[in-house]
Amino acid sequence: MGKKNIVMIMTDQQRWDAMGCVNPLVITPGIDSLAQNGIRYDQAVCNCPMCVPSRNSLMFGMLASQTGVRTNSGALLDETRLPAKPLPQILHDAGYFCAGFGKTHWNHTTKGKPGSRRGFDVRAEGQSRNSVLYEEGAVMMDDEDAQGLADYYEETKEFGGGEENAFGYLGKRSTLPKEHHRDGFIYKKCMEFLDEYEPDDRPLFLYLSFIKPHAGYNVPPEFEDLYDLNKIPPIPHPPWEDEPDTHIRAAMAVSTSLTNVHEGRKKVWETLPDEQKRLTTLRYYANCTFMDYFIRNVLEKIHEKGLDKDTLFLFMSDHGEMMGTRDYRFSKYCLYDGSVRVPLILAGDPVPEEKKGTCDSRPAMLVDVVPTICSYAGIPCDPRLPGIDLLGDTVRDGSFCEFHGGGNEWPQVAPSYMWRNSRYKLILFREGTVLDNTPFKGELYDLQEDPDEWRNLFYEPKMAGVRFEMLAQMMSYLAAAYAKGPAFGDYNGFRNLTPRD
Repeated sequence: MGKKNIVMIMTDQQRWDAMGCVNPLVITPGIDSLAQNGIRYDQAVCNCPMCVPSRNSLMFGMLASQTGVRTNSGALLDETRLPAKPLPQILHDAGYFCAGFGKTHWNHTTKGKPGSRRGFDVRAEGQSRNSVLYEEGAVMMDDEDAQGLADYYEETKEFGGGEENAFGYLGKRSTLPKEHHRDGFIYKKCMEFLDEYEPDDRPLFLYLSFIKPHAGYNVPPEFEDLYDLNKIPPIPHPPWEDEPDTHIRAAMAVSTSLTNVHEGRKKVWETLPDEQKRLTTLRYYANCTFMDYFIRNVLEKIHEKGLDKDTLFLFMSDHGEMMGTRDYRFSKYCLYDGSVRVPLILAGDPVPEEKKGTCDSRPAMLVDVVPTICSYAGIPCDPRLPGIDLLGDTVRDGSFCEFHGGGNEWPQVAPSYMWRNSRYKLILFREGTVLDNTPFKGELYDLQEDPDEWRNLFYEPKMAGVRFEMLAQMMSYLAAAYAKGPAFGDYNGFRNLTPRD
């Protein structure tokens, strides 16, 4: 095997437009350098808009309804019955040395008992050892810097679960040194690895995954002070006070947790002065710059070590962030663009020179990452996977995302499905729970004329043709995807899922 190295960098909850190469207000020179040396997929979406199902879809290359992990309460707990091989295991079995630093969010263990590393030879994580995120043999932050982790939790104690209550979004100027942030520990362990790493006959898969810019917004002053509050625009506000008849309204009607969280934040933001609202946006951007500081230094170290030759670089996030749009809605948990669109960049020597610094506006999804990496590495790809090789020429009609509530509901919220291209977005949903046999409803948005998705065109007669075409495309995509996996029992094995020689 030739040494085709792979460097995969992730952030958490970073909007597609929270990069300097898209929005000049945001300072991200490290990420921008990848865009300059590669292809930015400007229509990319996640496949389920929350951390755990999105990352499982990404790592297994399957849709959330194929893995069975549909919410943040989901997990694959039985290592003998996984729906497919996860990405690090695929690469490890193909002869790669796999080093993983930071968040995978498998959530695949019980507290205090280690989960599998799923192919990683080296693991480090910015959490405590008794976390459900602990993987066997991983170095955890409290192993080496228990005081730093304690100081971080003390600084963010009023931010609530996931650091996402109103205080987490209001944020504060951090008094901690960078290395006492959890992402600082992740960065430190990655840099220590690179300093000591001596290549052997195995290619390298380096996975680096940060916890922010996800709230909370406790940002070191050196990054917050790079921004001018006077240049931060106000949060756009819709022409209605209450959420119309949409999939998120239907979900909130049966989800006390989704309703309470949203109403709690909205109650605070409605009374804030404009300056404080814009400061929240500023701190989100500053959090992006904070993560970019680590990314830039890691990229420089990789170059210094000569590991950037014949190397595919990937940058992405697991989902977006609504950032107070749509009547002071924050976080994700919906199918609107602020939540589902993600940054996605492929860069490095494998990208043809004529494509470097370009945008690819094909519909792209996070389930495309595994097929793309397998194709680059020369590894046969599981034929059941619904993604495509993004460095190839395949063009699909649109991109798919699904939403099943926040995960705390019982019974589970009825599903909502999205099909999107660069012009239109279709959302189909039902009211009630998965146990209710209610008629489906719909949303249709013209993303060019209405990028905020405030005007639902689904029921307008003149849009019947668009509505039908989008629905047919989505059903065709899902029919093909679900017909292939995750299970395929046939005497010929997977032979009937592969092209003829």
